[in-house]
Amino acid sequence: MNVKISTTLGDIIVRLYDETPLHRDNFLKLAKEGYYDGTIFHRVIKNFMIQGGDPDSKNPAPGAHYGTGGPDYTIEAEIKDGIYHKRGALAAARQGDEVNPERRSSGSQFYIVWGDVYKEGQLGQLSKQLEMQAQQGIFNKLVAGHRAEILQMRKNRDQSGLMELQEKLIAETEKIAKEQGVGGLTEEQKQIYSTVGGTPHLDGQYTVFGEVTEGLDVVEMIQQAATQPGDRPVDDIVMKVTVVE
Repeated sequence: MNVKISTTLGDIIVRLYDETPLHRDNFLKLAKEGYYDGTIFHRVIKNFMIQGGDPDSKNPAPGAHYGTGGPDYTIEAEIKDGIYHKRGALAAARQGDEVNPERRSSGSQFYIVWGDVYKEGQLGQLSKQLEMQAQQGIFNKLVAGHRAEILQMRKNRDQSGLMELQEKLIAETEKIAKEQGVGGLTEEQKQIYSTVGGTPHLDGQYTVFGEVTEGLDVVEMIQQAATQPGDRPVDDIVMKVTVVE
């Protein structure tokens, strides 16, 4: 199923993925209701992405900041292997992991990826960084589960006990990482990000539920728009979203 995002700068056609039915159906429902009509792209970052979908941005006030509005629900994450943040990807915005560990998506806010085209050396370095970050995330969760024990050991100045627990958690981290297939970028990702471009560091973090099939030049124009503090374009870029039968 396709949708058309008509903007002040031109039209963008997006194909919604069947692999992410919750997000697909929600986006179609909102589009049919006219939910997005008259809203603006309220957050635009050059060489990164363009974000919209905040209903509070209809009839926007000069200088106002948007990005907290939406329906009174979130959507279960549909983060799929093999679906990446390539240039033109449509993804769901969400709150951060610290308040949203399940990575549930905003009920309405979305972004379209622009990103960069990476060189081979850059991807190799990024791949190592992402692998280390993933392992650190596993380790931190394990540490959180032993917080009371660690505090007691520190209180007792039990350095040997702390070292023993650390070694145990490191070994457990490595085991979990191996079982979950945690690693750096795959060869497929490297191919995409060295040719098409995008934002590889967002893979596995946010739900991607569609991609631009026409109007990528419009996305390019929007991401290049001059912005004011808070990343809102100086000249409002208004949208209307309709379902293409």
